[in-house]
Amino acid sequence: MLRQLVVGPYQSNCYILGQKETKEGLVIDPGDEVFRIVKEISGLGLKIRYILITHGHVDHVGGAKELKEITGAPVLIHSLDANGLGFEPDDLLVDAQEIPFGEIKISVIHTPGHSPGGVCFHAPGVVFTGDTLFAGSIGRTDFPGGNHHQLIQGVMEKIFPLGDDLRVYPGHGPHSTIGAERKHNPFFRH
Repeated sequence: MLRQLVVGPYQSNCYILGQKETKEGLVIDPGDEVFRIVKEISGLGLKIRYILITHGHVDHVGGAKELKEITGAPVLIHSLDANGLGFEPDDLLVDAQEIPFGEIKISVIHTPGHSPGGVCFHAPGVVFTGDTLFAGSIGRTDFPGGNHHQLIQGVMEKIFPLGDDLRVYPGHGPHSTIGAERKHNPFFRH
């Protein structure tokens, strides 16, 4: 099961991923409105195993500390973005790491460019791209630590090869597919 909540003034996407059988859950990018997130979690009857962060910008990490206090779940972020959390993470993510989650594994894909420690999370059929890749666009690269070339290269070498049918769930805006982005995203038309 997958729920998407649009939270906070920057309209960031927070995702709750749950396993029907085990009732285990994880939260990706709890940027704000922790009460709403917790209400959704308890409505689904989930026990949160992880709080995963795609990158260390406030609109994606703003609720992480409060959510950790409520759920007891560890917060995981890439070392290069950990200072954006404002508190010590429980663990640091590395490229190609696999996070066990019930019957499946979530793969960590380091895609710097929007931020130095930006990552995407790949699960069967889906990829959560944070602010790396949006429907029809890409994340800004004019922030400190941003790198346009690195972001484009990361998407083309690490995200596009995952397969055209894969659903893309970004950090803002509507979801898409890799195929649609490969064909229609103006940043990748060469």
